[in-house]
Amino acid sequence: MCKGLAALPHTCLERAKEIKSKLGILLQKPDSAIDLIIPYPEKPEKPAKVQKPSPEEAWQWHNSLEKLLQNPYGLASFRNFLQSEFSEENIEFWIACEDYKRIKFPAQMAQKAKKIYEEYIQSEAPKEVNIDHFTKSVTMKNLVEPSVSTFDLAQKRIFTLMEKDSLPRYVRSNIYQELIK
Repeated sequence: MCKGLAALPHTCLERAKEIKSKLGILLQKPDSAIDLIIPYPEKPEKPAKVQKPSPEEAWQWHNSLEKLLQNPYGLASFRNFLQSEFSEENIEFWIACEDYKRIKFPAQMAQKAKKIYEEYIQSEAPKEVNIDHFTKSVTMKNLVEPSVSTFDLAQKRIFTLMEKDSLPRYVRSNIYQELIK
């Protein structure tokens, strides 16, 4: 039936080799030449100086993860809650994706994409998020030519997971209950 790679048109083989090469470069070890040429400086996290929300404002979060994440105090509170449960990888991935979308330079985008992949997506990653095989596959294909939307599908899956699983636990927590008093 299939005669192997030789049966494919020459242009397909060339394109496959090109994709393999680009993906190989992107997935190199951290001490690769690209890291020496384009270092990605780590920004120290500054503690957010945000105002505590009113109980009414906090109450809006119980049904809206989006509103919760848009509020700096809500985001910090939700993150602290997840850390207390040892399940902060999802929110950290979501935040990393939001930071990634703000990158303007392609070289920095490629470097950050590589870092996100290594930290959250690849098998056995230090903070591996729970995404299905299809989502992981789409994300890996997107890494060949990183763009603002490289992690969109994975980020949406994690958002949905947090919305259905983490948010209900958060609104039952003492952390949240104190905010709405």
